[in-house]
Amino acid sequence: MSFGVIKMKKFALIGAAGYIAPRHMQAIKATGNELVAALDPNDSVGIIDSHFPDADFFTEFERFDRHLDRLRRSGSEKKVDYVSICSPNYLHDSHMRFALRSGADAICEKPLVLNPWNIDGLIDIERDTGRKVNTILQLRLHPAICELQDRILTEPKEKKYEVDLTYITSRGHWYLQSWKGDEKKSGGIATNIGVHFFDMLHFLFGRLQDIKVHLSEDTRAAGYLEYERARVRWFLSIDINDVPAQVREQGQRTFRSITVDQQEIEFSSGFTDLHTRSYEEIIAGRGFGLEENRVAIETVSNIRNATLQSGGDQHPFVLKVKQ
Repeated sequence: MSFGVIKMKKFALIGAAGYIAPRHMQAIKATGNELVAALDPNDSVGIIDSHFPDADFFTEFERFDRHLDRLRRSGSEKKVDYVSICSPNYLHDSHMRFALRSGADAICEKPLVLNPWNIDGLIDIERDTGRKVNTILQLRLHPAICELQDRILTEPKEKKYEVDLTYITSRGHWYLQSWKGDEKKSGGIATNIGVHFFDMLHFLFGRLQDIKVHLSEDTRAAGYLEYERARVRWFLSIDINDVPAQVREQGQRTFRSITVDQQEIEFSSGFTDLHTRSYEEIIAGRGFGLEENRVAIETVSNIRNATLQSGGDQHPFVLKVKQ
């Protein structure tokens, strides 16, 4: 009996100097594939040497485009199968379009796009090109979240859970001076650091029914979301002063907490390999596509455009976090 040889997939990467790019490089390597070309206007990309020192590197999009097109037209063994996108949020839409039109599938970091109508345009281009957009929704693969979903599925459908979500990931002064501090480019804090959690909530608790925003600042946001099966109070921050004192005293600058009916869901560990797991699923044809992103993108878009409302008793969570 003969077995077919599994073809090594060829990848290109846009945004090689970004914070999240090394996780994509690690995932490409861990899944036995090859990065053949990378692009970033910044040339501080020595991290590539730890993974794919032979990858071609470009600081100009036009030369990167020409290189990928040459590989495609020449029938080279290095013809790109996937373009991984780690560029600033506001460029994701354009870079996914480029990937599909270049004859490759796209793998895009969060948030997929800034506005839900961008999804519709990408669906049209998928149809025209026959290629696919995949996205990194790694919390759907986290063991603790999968376990919680299994538990929820065993409960009566009419049960509504009470959920408190806090995510504080402190950032330095650079943050607001970068593109991340520009709402038109990042989508604001709820989009930039919260979109994964809003996707997770939809994944666990079903259709979104109500949105209220109680706090919206450059560094902090909070509000209330109601899903078919949960009432959620959420708080997001990049301010070190919001990290609980006892956590800061341990030298930690990040604090995550999710409670469901006052029971803490432990998911602080298990993040290390989630990009690799995501790539495994994508390469196997089971990646999360455009429609799986729609509710989360609608959620952050609505949060961004919402009128602030008084929290009252419905949202005491900001005070709770500040204690």
